[in-house]
Amino acid sequence: MTLLQSNNVGFRYHGPWVLRHVSFNVGKGSFVGILGPNGSGKSTLLKIMDGILTPEEGMASMDGRNIRTMSRRDIARRVAVVPQDYAGIFAFNAREIVLMGRSPHLDPWSFEGKRDYETVDRVMAQTDTLSFANRSLDHLSGGERQRVLIARALAQEPRIMLLDEPTAFLDIRHQVEIMNLLKSLNKKVGLTVLAVTHDINLASLYCDRIILLDGGTIHAEGPPADVMTADNIEAVYGLPVVSGKHELTGRPVIMPQIEK
Repeated sequence: MTLLQSNNVGFRYHGPWVLRHVSFNVGKGSFVGILGPNGSGKSTLLKIMDGILTPEEGMASMDGRNIRTMSRRDIARRVAVVPQDYAGIFAFNAREIVLMGRSPHLDPWSFEGKRDYETVDRVMAQTDTLSFANRSLDHLSGGERQRVLIARALAQEPRIMLLDEPTAFLDIRHQVEIMNLLKSLNKKVGLTVLAVTHDINLASLYCDRIILLDGGTIHAEGPPADVMTADNIEAVYGLPVVSGKHELTGRPVIMPQIEK
């Protein structure tokens, strides 16, 4: 079942095309990564799939509906976004931030009720954030902050989660913790995940499918074994690489060529 679809999408910011002829499907329960070098259109594509931006060409759809015809409230009940930027929320504690995720389910001028607080407790338990629920965001580590933002997204009770660089600026331990959490939610509760990332090896290890962008178009799309080849990575990033396989998973691993 297709939840998100990009059909020949094109977009530009009053200048050259940022995206052109971009088509793909995101199926229910899938874990899809969007890769590509800086300026390839990754974050722009994520904003189009959330309805923040409207394509100049083609159409982005959700559950078979044109996203541009849907209200923000309607979208927010289906899709949750985990941004790369924490700006504007450092003054709140973790529980308050997670509670913000309930807003799409509240009537105007109404207050949170028992079910809202129960949902917050449940998703904070899922994301292991209850132990610092009363601490301010600016007193948390990068990994803890990211888990709080994921909990806030889960509080929306979405079918789809969109993430922009979920492991940016994190050390390897916290990167793995976040990716393990996302994969667990994907497998255990059927959450559909679409994530922009610069980490090609983490994407290869965790994603079911990968969309590799180059200059605003799709260079390759499919399972990691088909996309994460030395030829594809060299063509898109302009960097000589060698490919291998992860010892436990057999998934592709990409390493730069280094002169001896």
